[in-house]
Amino acid sequence: VQLVESGGGLVQAGGSLRLSCAASGDILNINAMNWYRQTPGKQRELVASITSADSTAYADSVKGRFTISRDNAKKTVYLQMNSLKPEDTAVYVCNVRAGLITYWGRGTQVTVSS
Repeated sequence: VQLVESGGGLVQAGGSLRLSCAASGDILNINAMNWYRQTPGKQRELVASITSADSTAYADSVKGRFTISRDNAKKTVYLQMNSLKPEDTAVYVCNVRAGLITYWGRGTQVTVSS
């Protein structure tokens, strides 16, 4: 099983990006799909999550600006990021929890310039 993120890049403050995370291979019993972000010297932060029942949750810092969604047929989770701020700059990493197994992607860099 592999998780491959895409969609990162350089954007000006106020701009938008859409991240994608596609899973290859067989993943059974997905409980939740999540987006984390990591910056040097800081703990990894859970940004957004979506459960198998399509219940979503967001970090306070991104509420109202980011939207997580999923396409089960494509085994893909998305993160639509609007009104981006310089403090959103980070490596965004996809995570899938399936039963007792957790899968991680390698991440995609998002850089927001002021």
